[in-house]
Amino acid sequence: MKPRDAAELVRLPAALTVPGDSLAGAAAAGWPYGGRTWAAPAASVCLYLAGMALNDFADADLDATERPERPIPSGRVDAFEALGLAAALTGAGLTLSAVAGGKRALRVAIPLTATIWTYDLWAQRTAAGPAVMALARGLDVLLGAGGDPRRAALPALAIAAHTAGVTTLSRGEVHGATPATATAALAATGTAAAATATALAGPRRRPRDRWAVAASLAGYAATVGRAQLAALRTPGDAGTVRAATGTGVRGVTGLQSALLAAAGAPVVAGALTALGGLARIASRKVSPT
Repeated sequence: MKPRDAAELVRLPAALTVPGDSLAGAAAAGWPYGGRTWAAPAASVCLYLAGMALNDFADADLDATERPERPIPSGRVDAFEALGLAAALTGAGLTLSAVAGGKRALRVAIPLTATIWTYDLWAQRTAAGPAVMALARGLDVLLGAGGDPRRAALPALAIAAHTAGVTTLSRGEVHGATPATATAALAATGTAAAATATALAGPRRRPRDRWAVAASLAGYAATVGRAQLAALRTPGDAGTVRAATGTGVRGVTGLQSALLAAAGAPVVAGALTALGGLARIASRKVSPT
């Protein structure tokens, strides 16, 4: 497997949008892993990449018809190579989760792994697909939070809502969407933004944190919301839907940055915003969808 083919298989630029999940959860929960916090986003990235490789393994027959340029149907990657890579990355993700928080982290990482594999091998072709994918990203937030669902509830809800909307819209990447699915995606984006704004509630929030959240949410709305609104105007145009899906995949970093700022971590939020810019640049070379 050549490096370029592997990058296409796992949609490498999209992996840059993943660390913010567990970091948002960790910030909301008071950084429960301390100096080992780095291992949680590393685990998240490995599990995400595993899911992408597994997705192409499961979709090999469908991609042969709808997306023959993908690595497996084009013959550049063997299907069982993809499966082996997915298994190896899953093992790496679970190991890194154990490094981050031992049994506490594994109590979230194992259900997260099961959710990812369930989505790829079954749910993605059913009506349950968006909900299962949303659950996966919500669990990813809780992975960083040390499994504390109470303190990380709003970040998990925001990321899950965003993911549900993007996944719903992504089903129209090849043949176009419907007005109903485009509307649902836009509504999910609004829900994600509202949940993030709610995370600011409380007298101890500093003015600079409020401004940082407002700026990040404005950027999120201007990118993801605008792209989804374009898809709503012309839902039958697969190209517009595909562009909105890609923008949604990359645009989650704006939401994550807002959540980090709301939790009092503006420096990390700024770094994540820069990572989102890098993802946009990398997406010009390798598609994130």
